[in-house]
Amino acid sequence: MHLVFTVPVCLFVFFISSMFKWINTKRRRGLLFGAMGIALLIASIKPIQHYYKMSIPTVDAEIDVTAYQPFAQGNKVEKTDAKASLQLSESLPRLDGATALYPLYAAFVEATYPKSDYAPYNSRVQVNRTPEAYQNLITGNVDLIFVAAPSTSQEWQAEKEGLTLNMTPIGREAFVFFVHHKNSVDNLTLEQVKKIYAGEITNWREVGGEDETIRAFQRPADSGSQTALEKLMGNTPLMKAPSEDIVSGMGGIIREVSQYRNYKNAIGFTFRYYSTEMVKNEKIKLLAIDGVVPTKENIQNGTYPLVSEFYAITAGTENHNAQKLIDWILSEEGQVMVEKVGYVPLENH
Repeated sequence: MHLVFTVPVCLFVFFISSMFKWINTKRRRGLLFGAMGIALLIASIKPIQHYYKMSIPTVDAEIDVTAYQPFAQGNKVEKTDAKASLQLSESLPRLDGATALYPLYAAFVEATYPKSDYAPYNSRVQVNRTPEAYQNLITGNVDLIFVAAPSTSQEWQAEKEGLTLNMTPIGREAFVFFVHHKNSVDNLTLEQVKKIYAGEITNWREVGGEDETIRAFQRPADSGSQTALEKLMGNTPLMKAPSEDIVSGMGGIIREVSQYRNYKNAIGFTFRYYSTEMVKNEKIKLLAIDGVVPTKENIQNGTYPLVSEFYAITAGTENHNAQKLIDWILSEEGQVMVEKVGYVPLENH
């Protein structure tokens, strides 16, 4: 029963009861007010739960991509120490990519593109979530995207359009798991991670923590981090992701994967740079995996077990400058910029 309906119903019942003098005794008034109180209490449960849930912070809600808009005054984009050897002036490649990589390719743009207004959502340098970036590449709306490896579905979509995804590794990144900063667990083994996301380990006490049920959040299908989780799981089936009813733009209700909320018993995943450099949320902590902390040094030396490359990807573009930009990114200058921004280059520089 919804509170918005319960209140007027209670008022209507009270009005009718008063009009017909049904509550002219103390006992009857007590019965009516007691019933109304119980009805209001029951109707208030869901709103209270909803507002409590909304009060729990998310992790990615704090990202302001405009802070990394190329050439914007006072932005956070890293600058080159000297003028880049590649300077593009015309036929500028149309770029897109994942939010977690926007600070990186924004730095590439400031180094090699002419100064202009590159609005994040409506220019030759866009930023979107991974699924939208792949879709824009496959439909020919952009020439080059910066993303994690494609999902099976994204590979199939490209193949259906007769396209080949030309993937060029440009750096390395750690796939990380995080929990509430007060969670007593600091380390998980790869096997424990798999069992948590398979639904076989369901309580933190099973991995050395408190006696609390594990809330294992996932990401929407085809997002870069969800694809990374699926590859980590291999042949082990993923359990069903926590979901919630979302009001769609058409006025209907759809069921979507729940956004990560930082409950004290929650666990989520992302890529290292996104969590440590962009979000900088002190209410979460990154977990060591197999006893190794996901630092830049441990990514570079190969001791952290969940390291993957990220890519510059084309799919049949006729813009010859797209390959020139990729070649520059792979050069000494480009790889130094990868490291300067805070990601891990392919090799030490």
